[in-house]
Amino acid sequence: MRSARMITALRSMAVAAAVLLVPGQAALAAEPEPTPAATKTEVTISPVDLDGPAISTVKVTVKNAGPHRMRSLKVSFAGPAGWAVELPVRSMNGSFAAGATTDAVFRIQVPEQRSGFAIRTFTARAAYRGGDGADSATATRSQRTGDPLPNLAAAYNNVGVTDESNTGPGNYDGEGNSFSAQKLAAVGLTPGSGVEALGAELTWPDVPAGSKGNVSSAGQAVTLEGSGSKLVFLGSGVTSGAAGGATVYYTDGTSSTGSFGFPNWSFDPADAHGATLVASSDGRNRPSGYGNAGIAYRVFAHSILLDAAKQVEFVVLPSNGNIHVFDMAIAS
Repeated sequence: MRSARMITALRSMAVAAAVLLVPGQAALAAEPEPTPAATKTEVTISPVDLDGPAISTVKVTVKNAGPHRMRSLKVSFAGPAGWAVELPVRSMNGSFAAGATTDAVFRIQVPEQRSGFAIRTFTARAAYRGGDGADSATATRSQRTGDPLPNLAAAYNNVGVTDESNTGPGNYDGEGNSFSAQKLAAVGLTPGSGVEALGAELTWPDVPAGSKGNVSSAGQAVTLEGSGSKLVFLGSGVTSGAAGGATVYYTDGTSSTGSFGFPNWSFDPADAHGATLVASSDGRNRPSGYGNAGIAYRVFAHSILLDAAKQVEFVVLPSNGNIHVFDMAIAS
């Protein structure tokens, strides 16, 4: 009897020791198993032949990656605005087991290529019942024609700074007015001078007064290499509606978009659109000569976020000519 009691006691001590050695083990064991993440339906678009004018055939592949059979599948396809698609919605017969794929084939009218750089975006959508239970899935494909401009200077299209002795070439605001080169120099903005703003090292345009030295933004694609956490723009606005979205394309083929804006070069609050004041010059040049002394005409900085883990390849500026950009640079 004594031996049996000793054995029972030893077993109890062993269990207690195990609990002490691994505290919380019982609570951990009682936790439920995590629920696996739902697998999403996969939609892919085949490459599109952009050598128009022509009729190109495009294949949209849908994979049922969900746990249930997919049924009532309809696939739709669209190209850029104005590009005609023959029968843009296709109903796919039957149902599709988990892991099965099916192809919907479309014919799209591709117009003649225009010169310059362009990005063509195509969209496909699958609507269904069953599968992963999401009822729909969408995919996009972007293809490029031409090459982005090599740098921002290649996009200069506006004379924004003139000499007070020759104000005629200026037309920053569409009414023949411009910044005074002399008054900008008084606040440190001279051709080729460095400008620090929002953590970026920017450069004031290195061009003579009276020549094109800024970009009136109109969706230009501009090469820009590097990586960092944000893209900083140096510029100013015309009117109070100088805001829009810029798209950054990375070397891995992905992209990100951010919105920014600048206050009007005069009169708007200095923090309009969330911008930061960089410099303020006195007066401006008018077609008749220098004037408006005592009124500030200003330059600002603003930024959009980047994916810091990726390498930037090029930037597409906003499609808003009221946004004027003097430089842009990546900041860490």
